[in-house]
Amino acid sequence: MTELDKENIISKLKDNIMNINFTKRDGSTRRMKATLREDLIPQATKADPLSQKKIRNISPEVQPVWDIDNAGWRSFRWDSLIGANNVTGS
Repeated sequence: MTELDKENIISKLKDNIMNINFTKRDGSTRRMKATLREDLIPQATKADPLSQKKIRNISPEVQPVWDIDNAGWRSFRWDSLIGANNVTGS
């Protein structure tokens, strides 16, 4: 995956809710509704250090996202990404 592809997906995540499909470390496939829309993710707090951007952006190989269905931060590895597309109606 090129840096341009990554930037394109991140840009879409900032504006939309997207279906992210990836392979987990155990080999199973996971699909999640994810976003980086500021109006849908919680404000950063000291009580929740994972919500702080400086902590969330540690590794360029891993992309943190807000999981809509589980209401929490999750991440996927770029090299495990199968596909990403907009959720209808988002």
